[in-house]
Amino acid sequence: MIYHVVPLDEWLAHPDRPYAPASLREEGFVHCSPDEATTLAVASSYYRDAPGPLLALLIDEHKLDAVVRWEPADPTPPPGVAAGTQFPHVYGHITRDAVEGMVEILRDADGRATGMAPWS
Repeated sequence: MIYHVVPLDEWLAHPDRPYAPASLREEGFVHCSPDEATTLAVASSYYRDAPGPLLALLIDEHKLDAVVRWEPADPTPPPGVAAGTQFPHVYGHITRDAVEGMVEILRDADGRATGMAPWS
């Protein structure tokens, strides 16, 4: 299972289509994380100011139609993630049937990710 952080409104914007965030258009791939701890570090670093609920999609990479490459962060991983950590990058859209579940990323008053809880 790989993880992808997404604001709830963005995930719900086009429920009848595969998910394709801006990074796919801009960088050629969808950023994902290898585990829960890395996902929380990514959420704290890049989504601190995101309004509304923030989710982590739990993706079965074997169900994707796109290539997944495990690559280092460029230029460096977010604070709290070890140098040399490999990140799964999905070179195509996320098919919705590859999403096995979703969890809410819990955040403190400053927007830092503190944990995950089942999404209801």
